[in-house]
Order: sequence, then C-alpha cells, then structure tokens
Amino acid sequence: MLFRRSTLSDRQEAAVQKTLQNLRAQRRNRFRILACIDGTEDSLVTVRRAARFCVQDNCDLIVLFVRPIDSGLHSGGLQVKLARENMLEAGFEIPGVTNLKAALDVLKQEGIDVEGWPKEAQRSEAWGDPAGDNKLEFRSPEGRSVVLKLKTAPDVANGILDQYELGPYNLIILGEPSRWHGEFMAFFRSGIVQTVTTMAPCSVLVARPSLDRKGFFICTDGSSRSMQAVRRAAVLAEVTGEPITLFSVADTPAGKPAAEEAVANARALLKAMKIQVAETRVAVGNPVEEIVESGSLYKVIVVTDEGRSRLQRLLRGSTATEVVRKARTSVLDVR
Repeated sequence: MLFRRSTLSDRQEAAVQKTLQNLRAQRRNRFRILACIDGTEDSLVTVRRAARFCVQDNCDLIVLFVRPIDSGLHSGGLQVKLARENMLEAGFEIPGVTNLKAALDVLKQEGIDVEGWPKEAQRSEAWGDPAGDNKLEFRSPEGRSVVLKLKTAPDVANGILDQYELGPYNLIILGEPSRWHGEFMAFFRSGIVQTVTTMAPCSVLVARPSLDRKGFFICTDGSSRSMQAVRRAAVLAEVTGEPITLFSVADTPAGKPAAEEAVANARALLKAMKIQVAETRVAVGNPVEEIVESGSLYKVIVVTDEGRSRLQRLLRGSTATEVVRKARTSVLDVR
C-alpha cells in the first residue's frame, strides 16, 4: 500500500510539473508585464506605465501587491472565512485589496476596461497564512489577460522575485524608492527596488513621473549584449509609438570614434528591422553623468545590465545601476 501511494504521489508530481512546463511555454509566446504597487498613490504610476506598454493582444499585465504574512488577520472567525473565500472576490478591506481595485480604475482611465471580461478567482496556500495567495484574472475575448495578484511573503522583495518564478515575465515595473544605498551599503542591506533591480532575471523599469515626456533614449557601448538590449528596447518603443534616440559615451576623446561606430552599428541594426531612428548622439565624459544629464528630458532612458553579481558590482561598479539610481526620468534596465 505504501509503495502504491508513493507511486501515485510521484505521478501526481510529474503531472503537475508537466502542466507548469506547458503553461510557461505558452507564456513565453506572450509579452508579460509585472507591475508592482505598494499601497501608495504614487506607486500606481507603475500600472499606468504598464497599460501604455500593453497595446497589443499578445500582452498580459499582472498587477502585484505583496503583503506580510498574517497581516491583521488574527481573528479566528476571519481566518475560517478567509480559508473559504478569495479575498479579491469577497471584498475584504485589508492591506492590498483596496489598492489592487484602485489599479483597475487606472487601467480604465488608460483604455483597458476589464469590467465586461470573463473573470476567474483563485486562492492558494502560502506560508501558513490564513488568507494565502489570491488572484483575480480577467481575460478579454482576444485572449489578453489582466491579473490582480495579492501575494503573501516574508518580505516584499522576495515576494516579487518569487512571483517572477511563477511567470515568467518579460518586464517588471517598480516605482522609485524614497532612498538608494551606495554599492557598499547595498552589499549588506538594500531596499526593495534596489534588490529587485539587482536580482531580477528579466528587465526592470524604475518608473518616475515622466509620462508627459517623449522618446526612448537608448544607450549602447557597441557590445553584443548592448546590441541585444537596443533591439529589444527599440521594439518596445516602436510598438508604443515613441521616437528613438541612440546614444553612446566615450571616456576620453580617443574613444569617440568607437562610440560613433557603436551608434552607427545600432542604427544599422534597427534599419534592418525597419525601425526608424529619430536621432543619434555621442558624448565624451563620465558615462553615468553624461547619460543622466543627456537623457533627463526623455520619457525613458534605456541601459544594458552588465549581469554582475552584488560582489562584482561592489568591486567593479555598474553603470546601469548608477544610472537607475541617479536618473531624473524613468529608466529601463534591460537584461
């Protein structure tokens, strides 16, 4: 009997893993955005930004709120009720539920009205919390998905990174934090945005109030990694109707020809893709300072993540991280 139960358990696990693999394979054919909110009005800029990227039916948008384990749910009667119902459907007014519903209002303002779409609620166990994880998925007749996700986790950064593993996602959008740590302090302790920007496997956009500006300011150093970032960012700019400026920085005057070659090669790549470039620019000086200053008037600065660990960032620095930290406009860190 024990052998039979073990065999059945193994088969069930194999079936679950196969289902997850099929689901991930389907999702890889779509552009999936994870917009993270934290309960403040300002954080809803991530939802507004995501809505403006979701202009095609092959794009899915997941709005995420991460709440601490057992936050305000100590009442025994409430625990029983939570164990039976999905919080987003039942209308519980606890941390995250109201904020996720406010996100629907923002989406409606941006032209994504899910009110008439079929919807499905799901609840799953998480960390022994009485509420667990809750999600409410709306699916349009064309197949576009909008999901409200209330996730339980020990801390917000890990909750966001864990959600990626349930994805995958092409882009995570975060709001600007109140403060940033330097590389030395960040090695020992960093905030939510800094941790996710450093650790996320996919591209991360740190959204600032720049929606009234125009253009993607795409930076390149001519490397193959940078050229891949140029290609991916340019497709996003093209889809959203944003003009493209290509930019490269030389540390010294002697390096200026290489910078000019980098933007010329990037322009040739986009021409082959039939994507128009509005302008190319080259500067000489400190890369971080030049990118931050020259890109400040654009809607988005695009930088290429170097793929360095925290220790490598501490020892060698990171232009991408410094631009994300110091910029006065939104920054897309492509990886």
